[in-house]
Amino acid sequence: MTVHHLPPTEHVDVLIVGAGLSGIGVARYLETERPNTSYVILESRAVTGGTWDLFRYPGIRSDSDMHTYGYAFKPWPYKKSIAGAADILSYLRETAAEYGINRHIRLNHKVIQASWSGAQALWTVEVERTDTGERKTILAKWLFSAAGYFHHDQGFTPQLEGIERFQGRTVHPQHWPEDLDYTGKRVVVIGSGATAVTLLPAMADKAKHVTMLQRTPTYVVSLPSEDVIANTLRKVMPHAWAYALVRRKNIAISRGIWYLCKKRPKFARRLIRFLNKRQLPKGYPIDVHFNPPYDPWDQRLCAVPDGDLFKAIRQGQASVVTDRIKTFTETGILLESGQELPADIVVTATGLNIRLFGGIQLTVDGEPVDLHSTVTFKGMMLSGVPNYVFSIGYTNSSWTLKLGLLAQHFCRMLDHMDRTGSAICVPEAPDADMPKLPLLNLGAGYVKRAVQSMPCQGLETPWVMSEDYNLDVANLRNSPVENPFLRFGHAHQASSTARSQARQAVGA
Repeated sequence: MTVHHLPPTEHVDVLIVGAGLSGIGVARYLETERPNTSYVILESRAVTGGTWDLFRYPGIRSDSDMHTYGYAFKPWPYKKSIAGAADILSYLRETAAEYGINRHIRLNHKVIQASWSGAQALWTVEVERTDTGERKTILAKWLFSAAGYFHHDQGFTPQLEGIERFQGRTVHPQHWPEDLDYTGKRVVVIGSGATAVTLLPAMADKAKHVTMLQRTPTYVVSLPSEDVIANTLRKVMPHAWAYALVRRKNIAISRGIWYLCKKRPKFARRLIRFLNKRQLPKGYPIDVHFNPPYDPWDQRLCAVPDGDLFKAIRQGQASVVTDRIKTFTETGILLESGQELPADIVVTATGLNIRLFGGIQLTVDGEPVDLHSTVTFKGMMLSGVPNYVFSIGYTNSSWTLKLGLLAQHFCRMLDHMDRTGSAICVPEAPDADMPKLPLLNLGAGYVKRAVQSMPCQGLETPWVMSEDYNLDVANLRNSPVENPFLRFGHAHQASSTARSQARQAVGA
């Protein structure tokens, strides 16, 4: 893709940060619903695709079905519903080309900081060229963060006693080396999340043996990699119709499973255990390795396509060990139980770090924004921060379901501002002391480590970070843009309004 050179100062209506799933999706809605809106997408890396190009470890795939993880406006074209990164990348890049989005993408452009001026009703965004070090400035009426919430530069690795003594190779999935040959090697994967359960069967075919070492079990559910209903419907009706029907079906199923887990956790636990037991060898210690101490959906469920994890265990190619690390040795890992796991390669699938909004420092009228003092509005804006929208998808369902709703709502907000001649749009929290909850309702370690650096959510709409698609349909698609807690200001009011909201954002 051609790299565009920025003029000294450029002015756009919307500046989108991130050229991954969210950034490309938002751009498409602007293209179709707001064709006269000027926008650019800034991507710090040298290619588009975000997560799906960044991660290169064996077997990388979605853990959501592509009929809901895909865009509502573009049917998923492949047979596999649980898809690999290569197909997802192809789908994303085809979308960008099809809708003319590529001409708006600037690669190797990293946003350093963004400052809101109430007097101008503009964001001044400082941008660095990661390939040349050159710095430029962009003025934007709106700033849209499509950078997700993971730190793309580094993953999380806990303190591992004695790891410096290990004579084998240690890798983190986020930085998978292209030259890593694990053929015939003994591999230990430390972790029990989505990455670990993906790596275990993916490496088992070539490795001598793969062991997943976990401190705590995770709920693992087998799903078919192909959606039989979807593939059948595509043969008897137009692809777009089939896609829409299957999308509705899968939204309902996903929502039903989540509610079952939340409303009847004991039954859900027994059901998952029963399904796991059917796929594991007779006499397998299922309660040791696949029976977590927490309820289903207190943390994300891990999906494995066609039970590939269980198949690798049945065939003796892989195993699971539930224990704690005492220390690394020169040849492996000594566990607290006294067992030693020999290893040639150790993969630290120990999680990711959260860095919201690409780590960009936000300033409102000269005052740095303390994210933790802000409250989310409709799961897409921050109290006291004018003309700023972000995209964070669901943790209990497909990320993209929320993206479509908030992108459409954003376009309606811009329409409203055009009609009323408004220059600013800023949520106002009703009370600085309003009851608050963490932004993400998950017990995962990566969430707990980052709570103090994230915005909060409230207890009631519109301050709730909803995990319910149907509720978001009501609040984002069907509700009016105007809201008692959302202030719109005309150009001559921009300065005083933004200063007032800035004081709320920094907890003044």
